Amino acid sequence: MELPIDYMTLRVIWWGLIGVLLIGFAIMDGYALGTLASLPFLAKTDEERRAVINTVSATWEGNQVWFILGGGAIFAAWPFVYAVSFSGFYLAMFLVLSALILRPVGFKYRSKRPGKAWRRNWDWALFVGGFVPALVFGVAVGNVLQGAPFSLDSDLRITYHDLFLGGLLGLFSPFTVLCGLTSVAMLLTQGLTWVSLKIEKSEVRDRAIRWATFAGIGVIVLYALGGLFLAFGDLGYKVVNAVAVDGPSNPTRSEVVREAGAWLANYGKYPWMIAAPMLGFAGTVLTLIALRFKADPWAFIASSLAVFGIISSVGLSMFPIILPSSIDAHSSLLVWNASSSHSTLFTMLLVTVVFLPLIGLYTAWVYKVLFGRIEIKALKTNPDLY
Repeated sequence: MELPIDYMTLRVIWWGLIGVLLIGFAIMDGYALGTLASLPFLAKTDEERRAVINTVSATWEGNQVWFILGGGAIFAAWPFVYAVSFSGFYLAMFLVLSALILRPVGFKYRSKRPGKAWRRNWDWALFVGGFVPALVFGVAVGNVLQGAPFSLDSDLRITYHDLFLGGLLGLFSPFTVLCGLTSVAMLLTQGLTWVSLKIEKSEVRDRAIRWATFAGIGVIVLYALGGLFLAFGDLGYKVVNAVAVDGPSNPTRSEVVREAGAWLANYGKYPWMIAAPMLGFAGTVLTLIALRFKADPWAFIASSLAVFGIISSVGLSMFPIILPSSIDAHSSLLVWNASSSHSTLFTMLLVTVVFLPLIGLYTAWVYKVLFGRIEIKALKTNPDLY
C-alpha cells in the first residue's frame, strides 16, 4: 500500500519532531535544572531555599515527559543514532541519570530532619542534580559538532575508537567545555527567570533577577564564542556524494568529510536559517531588558525563545547530518540514511499527531492550576510544600 506521505518528507518531519521534543525538554525541564543549579548561592536561609525548591517541586516531574519522549522517539525513529550515541556516550548518560536521580531524593529527604548539616548536604545534592545535567548536555552537543569516533562495517556493526575508549574525560575538550558552559548559562538564565516569576517579591526575587542578568550576559558571550569557534576553528562536516533522500537506511552508502567552517554553509544556502541564531541572541537581549524592568513573565518568555533559537541553530547548522563520524567518511549518520522504515515513521506520526497535542493541553492545564507565586510565610502553614 502506498503511504500518503513520501519517505523523504517523513524523515524531515521526524528530524523536526525530535528537535521539538529536545527543545521542549530544554525549556520545560531546563528551568528546574537552572533553578537547582543556583540553589546554594541564590537563597541564604533555610526558608529561602525551601521557597526556591517549591517554585519547581510541583512541576518538575511532569516535565520529565519531554526527556522520556525524546529518548523514546530517537530509539524508534532513528535507531542508528540511538545505538551509536547511547552506547558511545554511555558514561555521560549514566552520569546524567545519576544526577537526575538526586532530584526526587533531595526533594523528599531534605526536610525530613531539621539539622543544618543534613539540609545543607541535600541542597548540594540538588545543586549537582541541576548543574551536572546542564553541563553534560552541552558537552554532548559539542562532541556531536566535533564528530564522534565511530565506524560501521559492511554488516552495520559499530566500532568505537579513541575518544569513546578514553572514557568520560575523553569527552571534554576546549570546544566541548565551551558548549557545556553555554548550556549552563542558558539554563541558569531560564531557571532564574522562572524563580523571579514564581516567588513572591522579596530579596530572593531581587537576587534572582540580578543573577539572571549575569547569566544572560554569559549566554551572549559564550554563544558568540561558540559561533567564532565554528567559523574559524577546525570544525565542520559536509556530504560530498549524492545521497538518495528516499532510499534505504544504510549509512555506509554516504560519504561525509571534514571541512573547517562547513557547519555555517547552510546559512548561505538557506538564508532563512539565520533566524535561529538571531533568535538566540535577540531572545537573550530581550530577557535582559525584561529583567531590567522586572517584567517577570516577559523575561521567562524571552529566555524560552532564546533557548529555542540556540538549540535550533545547532540542528539547522548540521542538517542533513545528525551525527558525523570523525574517523570514517562512510559512517556518518544523516537524515536520509539513519531512520526507521517508511511505514514505521508514518505509523509513529499518526500516534504523535493524536498524543502530542494532548500532552501539550494537559501541561497547559497543569500550569494554569498551579499558577501563582510562592509565599515564604506559606512554608509554615501549607503541608503540601517541601
